[in-house]
Amino acid sequence: MPEGHTIHRLARALDDAFTGSRPEVTSPQGRFADGAARLDGRDFLGAMAWGKHLFAEFAGEQWLHVHLGLIGKFSVIPGRYAAPPPIEGQVRLRLLTGGAVADLRGPNLCAVVTPGDVEAVTGRLGADPLRADPDADAAYARIRRSRRPIGELLMDQSIVAGIGNLYRCEVLFRHRVDPHTPGTQLRPATWQALWDDIVDLLGVGVVMGQIVTMDDQLEDLRPLIVAGQRPEPVERRFYVYKRTGEPCRVCGTRIRTELAAGRNLFWCPRCQRRH
Repeated sequence: MPEGHTIHRLARALDDAFTGSRPEVTSPQGRFADGAARLDGRDFLGAMAWGKHLFAEFAGEQWLHVHLGLIGKFSVIPGRYAAPPPIEGQVRLRLLTGGAVADLRGPNLCAVVTPGDVEAVTGRLGADPLRADPDADAAYARIRRSRRPIGELLMDQSIVAGIGNLYRCEVLFRHRVDPHTPGTQLRPATWQALWDDIVDLLGVGVVMGQIVTMDDQLEDLRPLIVAGQRPEPVERRFYVYKRTGEPCRVCGTRIRTELAAGRNLFWCPRCQRRH
């Protein structure tokens, strides 16, 4: 499932391609025909992300709400003056102007909603590390009240919005936190370190269009990102994610895995021992 950095990057792409225009909105697949008709020809006012939810505002208080789920894809192609024909049966939603085309395929959710609906959804979501005003203290307060392990709490979108399995596993390893630690035992300094790293890593993810967690790669990328450059993609490798049975890159202990919050949790039993 796409994590928060992907949705924020997508919101920016939609903004760049369509804000200020009146896109033609269609549903080549037919499953979103009524919703497309409600948006067609309206001014596109802007897009935003909150966690794994994408919202696009159209004139007349009409909002498009998209959740990609496990298999959804939303491709935005700027500068296309002749849109490619949609693949029959696949494109749920198409936005089209003289200068851009965006195709949505296989989303978990695609609906036209009201401003009240948007507020209801965002009101249920936790702090989004990529938004301008995330409430990290509120997230920590909820964590400290829970006996659930931090490996589960980080996946709870009502606590931290946008964190998925890959970031969960990697961030906990980067700070040597045992994923089985109850929220009630997570120290303030540990939470602050986790939060700051989450904000940093997701920000890198927005720029790169991929998840990067290895320190050697981050050291090379950060100066380029600060300088406003868009670095080339880097090799896909991680500390623990999907490395079951392989040696830990730090201590050599074999990486373990178990099911937690519905997803495979990966961790190093030596580096992430509870203290």
